[in-house]
Amino acid sequence: MFDNITPESLRATGSVKWTTYPNTIGMFIAEMDFGVPPVVTEALTKRATNGALGYLTGAMADDLRDATAELMERDYGWSIRPESVYLFPDVLATMRETLRHLATEGPVVVPTPAYMPFLGLPGEEDRELIEVPSTILNGRWELDYEGIDSALSGGGLFVLCNPWNPVGRVLDRDELEKICEIVDMNNAYVFSDEIHAPHVFDGTHIPYATISTTAANHTVTATSTSKGWNTPGLKNAQLIVGEPFQEIIKAPAGLIERQISTVGVECAIAVYRDDSEWTKNVRDQLDRNRKTVTERINNIPGLSTIQSEGTYIAWIDASGIADKVDSPAQFFREHGVALTPGESCGKGYEDYLRLVYGTTTPILNEALDLMEQAVAGLNR
Repeated sequence: MFDNITPESLRATGSVKWTTYPNTIGMFIAEMDFGVPPVVTEALTKRATNGALGYLTGAMADDLRDATAELMERDYGWSIRPESVYLFPDVLATMRETLRHLATEGPVVVPTPAYMPFLGLPGEEDRELIEVPSTILNGRWELDYEGIDSALSGGGLFVLCNPWNPVGRVLDRDELEKICEIVDMNNAYVFSDEIHAPHVFDGTHIPYATISTTAANHTVTATSTSKGWNTPGLKNAQLIVGEPFQEIIKAPAGLIERQISTVGVECAIAVYRDDSEWTKNVRDQLDRNRKTVTERINNIPGLSTIQSEGTYIAWIDASGIADKVDSPAQFFREHGVALTPGESCGKGYEDYLRLVYGTTTPILNEALDLMEQAVAGLNR
């Protein structure tokens, strides 16, 4: 369905992903190369044609709250009140306001490897960051619960990313219950980033706040159309807030809501209520891609990866070539594939790479061919 898309057509869009490193295949930013759903194109075209690019109305904001609640009920069985949904430009803005107004004391505890900005934002807010490295157990990335418990001993905020960027895990109920127990014992809070939930292949996405009343009462949940429907440039995210936080967040969120993109809100409403085949077709493509990436990377000497269960991201161990190159990410970039360096995702991951496989079959295979050829050249 998407194979008429080419690197040349993607570079012509002028996106960061495809122009930052000229003459490479961009796989370092979590965007997909499939364009946007038809309902987004229709909404944008209609707005531009009508010249209706004014400020966001209260009625439209309320409609998005309703659409978000409908989506959570329909897709995840999570019943929320629309009034518990607050609008923000993006997920990082929701995290920033969480630190400023809700979890205002204690460290920010982030399991690594992690989404890169989660490691930088706490320092920007003058908060202590504690990285808790995760482990591989029985062929899966697992959280270090003892390490998390120790890091939260003085309270603070635990940053949960599920589905987990960059390792691609989809956490199960037992894992979420363990987190809940630790957070509750330490009188801490949870910031749950669930923007990759639309793309789950193995297991089921369980919103963390649905685990129990205890979890709901110490959690704020961030979601967005940015990953599921490929719209990060529309600057629109939603924060679903537990009951204890309602009055605290209302005033600052109200000020920020004035900055939200009107067309972003309209497009979010459209995709949350969309019943077309676009999302299913994208998910099917990503499912094929994750299997291709796993098979081919594990057949390149010196590289290995564990098949992702969700997201459209592969986390690659490049330690087998680390002694032959100055930097695995730089090495592959010089050979035509731009990947995220592992050290950006946490301390101790210098020999890892993050690969975004949200692209077409021909482009993915071209990138993997270039990586395979590059490593073959090292081993001659």
